[in-house]
Amino acid sequence: MKKILITGSSGFIGSNILTDLIDNNIIYLTNRKKNYRTNNKKIKIINFKNHKELNNKLKNIEVNTVIHCATHYVKEHKCEDIPKMVLANIEFGNVLLENLKSMKVKKFINFSTVWQNYNGTKNSPYNLYSASKNAFGKIIDFYKKNHKEIKFYNIFVSDTYGKNDKRNKLVNFLNKNYFKNKSIKIISKNLYINLLNVKDIVAAINIILYRKIESGSYNLTNNNNFKILNILNKIKKTKKRN
Repeated sequence: MKKILITGSSGFIGSNILTDLIDNNIIYLTNRKKNYRTNNKKIKIINFKNHKELNNKLKNIEVNTVIHCATHYVKEHKCEDIPKMVLANIEFGNVLLENLKSMKVKKFINFSTVWQNYNGTKNSPYNLYSASKNAFGKIIDFYKKNHKEIKFYNIFVSDTYGKNDKRNKLVNFLNKNYFKNKSIKIISKNLYINLLNVKDIVAAINIILYRKIESGSYNLTNNNNFKILNILNKIKKTKKRN
């Protein structure tokens, strides 16, 4: 049984990881919004109002692994989005990194996005969100140099889908418009997307947790790209509607 700290456990990826790991591990969860309690003895809640309070509380716990899923996503930012992105995507993670030694962490797993390497060009962020994730990656490199005893994993993911996904992603968008009888316009019949089921992400986390995997950056992608027109046709066929 491991002691694992998960951030962003209310999000799509984080919640799926939590559901998978909770039966056989002690899980610590960070919670910023309000004081949260649970009767599950395997879940320990770290409630905090600001990063100073979080920093103090992290010094009092010990965990084997940190799985950092928390993020603030904005596709096209406005000026008022900047403080939230810096707070969530850079400062929050930095507080975690600063406490790795005191928490006696052996593995630090961070989630990144393929948008950081837009059009296959390394360190070429698509938007400010991916630029902030890029910046945090550089901060990880600093701590990696100074903590040789800790294994660092940077996991790049693209588009994901799965059960109970409430995000405004492609599969949900197609389903929602389809059931509302809204027309869906596709600008080209040759558009493709790489879709990864969240179950595969959970499987990858288990591989990192329970096997001897070298530190480094890893891409999680499906072996196949999917034609968007074929996805839509599959939805039509499954629901038996035009």
